[in-house]
Amino acid sequence: MHEILEKREERAVLVGVKLPDMDQWQLQESMEELESLADTAGAEVVGKFMQTRQRPDTATFIGKGKVEELAAYCRKAEANIVIIDRELSPAQARNLEEKTSVKVIDRTQLILDIFARRAQTKEGKLQVELAQLKYLLPRLTGQGTQLSRLGGGIGTRGPGETKLETDRRRIRKRISDLEKELREVQQHRALLRKDRRDEPLPLVSLVGYTNAGKSTLLRTLTGADVLVEDKLFATLDPTTRRVRLPNNDNILLTDTVGFIQNLPHHLVAAFRATLEEVREADLLLHVVDVSHPNCEGQINAVESILESLQCLDKPIIMVFNKIDLIQDQHEIPFAAYPKVNISALSGLGIKQLLNLIADVLKERYSVIQLSVPYSKLHVVSLLHQKGRVLKEEYGADGIYVEAEISRVWADRLKDQLS
Repeated sequence: MHEILEKREERAVLVGVKLPDMDQWQLQESMEELESLADTAGAEVVGKFMQTRQRPDTATFIGKGKVEELAAYCRKAEANIVIIDRELSPAQARNLEEKTSVKVIDRTQLILDIFARRAQTKEGKLQVELAQLKYLLPRLTGQGTQLSRLGGGIGTRGPGETKLETDRRRIRKRISDLEKELREVQQHRALLRKDRRDEPLPLVSLVGYTNAGKSTLLRTLTGADVLVEDKLFATLDPTTRRVRLPNNDNILLTDTVGFIQNLPHHLVAAFRATLEEVREADLLLHVVDVSHPNCEGQINAVESILESLQCLDKPIIMVFNKIDLIQDQHEIPFAAYPKVNISALSGLGIKQLLNLIADVLKERYSVIQLSVPYSKLHVVSLLHQKGRVLKEEYGADGIYVEAEISRVWADRLKDQLS
């Protein structure tokens, strides 16, 4: 664990700006989330600034008067980092640092920093480094060939730690290399998914807002040794485990990276290979922390990302987690999808969840009739392996088979006969 988490060396002042595109409650919610992100990154929050503006100041984002007030507060509170709850332009960040004499980072850089520390696998580290370098590339103007921030702390983890030279040619070359490596990772994932598709096991993905309890649920359902921590983005790298349902069917259950409001597009793009797991799933379990005061806003944020991944047409079960932490059942939001109330930590409602998964997956099956020529007897063999054969008649030109099988396998076998 990084030393910063133990000593709390960084004292942060948070700055939020209410622009016309947001309500006051949205600003408050975003600032609370920013505080949680800062805590996850290891900083001690010593102050908050909020203001209302019609448009960002082009030079400093927050305006001359607020900058002076912020600089004075940083000196008084002995703050050594300012975190802005929006994405800054390179010039705005540079001007703010000059006028406050402290390090200035924005929301995107903070999230990238957390991802850099949380990534454990080679794939995760590649994805984070790619996102960081794409964020860094347009911000090199006026910084020479070395960043001034390589001294450590929030905003410097990842490629900063390796003392990468930051001239544009080298960074573009590194970005090209990373994209090539990630394409290879994507191809490897595609092969793994093909291997999994060769088994008659439905793929179920856990999705949800960060810290909703997905990893806790995965551990409860599978006993998987996964990190469970009350921090944002505690888990980045996907974990897949086999789960037996009450009807004795098996599924493959995958945990995925948590979503968040205003998730930087750099990260959505970099984690495309990981998020492919969501796109390949037969069923999504949308885990929601119903004890959170803005759980409906979190649901909307997750659905927005699922829509961008073209996944909202998949079967979805709403899993309302942490039900034991709310007093009134009327606080549970309306759900247009099948839903279940659980506590992943205590095990409450887990049996009902498993039964609901089995019921929803039953709808994946259909009865098909095929005429299989004798030259393709392997199709009949697959029907016996992957489904339930209801009728089998031998004729002069081939075998007539009627079978109950998953729609996915039905399509694959029909393709083999076409």
